[in-house]
Amino acid sequence: MDDDGTLLEAIEVQTRAATDASVIWLHGLGADGYDFVPIVRELQTLGAPAARFVFPHAPQRAITINNGYVMRAWYDIAAADLTRREDEEGIRRSQQQVVQLIERETARGTAPDRIVLGGFSQGGAITLQAGLRLDRALAGLVVLSAYLPLAASVAAERTTASARTPVFMAHGTDDPVVAIERGLASRDRLLELGQPLQWQAYPMQHSVCADELRDLAGFLARVLPDR
Repeated sequence: MDDDGTLLEAIEVQTRAATDASVIWLHGLGADGYDFVPIVRELQTLGAPAARFVFPHAPQRAITINNGYVMRAWYDIAAADLTRREDEEGIRRSQQQVVQLIERETARGTAPDRIVLGGFSQGGAITLQAGLRLDRALAGLVVLSAYLPLAASVAAERTTASARTPVFMAHGTDDPVVAIERGLASRDRLLELGQPLQWQAYPMQHSVCADELRDLAGFLARVLPDR
């Protein structure tokens, strides 16, 4: 839910009139739910399964590293290295907002093992924050150009159910915003914990490329097989 107690507003794209699968996609800092809507058509062309895609808008908030400028964001960022003075309150609030979206999909009749949670940059970070702490296993988590937030608490807070959720992590080797070292460290921590994980790296910056979308479509087809 948003700060006033209402469910986050979202764009929805349904690729088939009747589908039992959902993909909840979280945008990056300063963007909004419309940012990744165009990937739906591309993923379908590449063989991704039919699904209801839900693209929520993050709340507006002041961002410290951007001189307090107000923009859509899942949490505040105080330093470029992303690890100092993490906005734990904001991260956990967004975690709960995303859980509400997952619960809405289950209330619509979509089983948890037919729901994929994913996101780009900040959205990918919140994907890990929320997805690894759920009391149920989702079909999968998609984490693009992102990292593991509140890493010190994940081992204690990860649930037995979420430990089974497969993760697709992808990163640009030349990313100037979220350095690939942050992605690699997050990957290694999850592998240490035994999380099922597929890692891909691409020669790009803080963006998405065609090869990445092809690999993502393949992951979605594997974790959300048509029924």
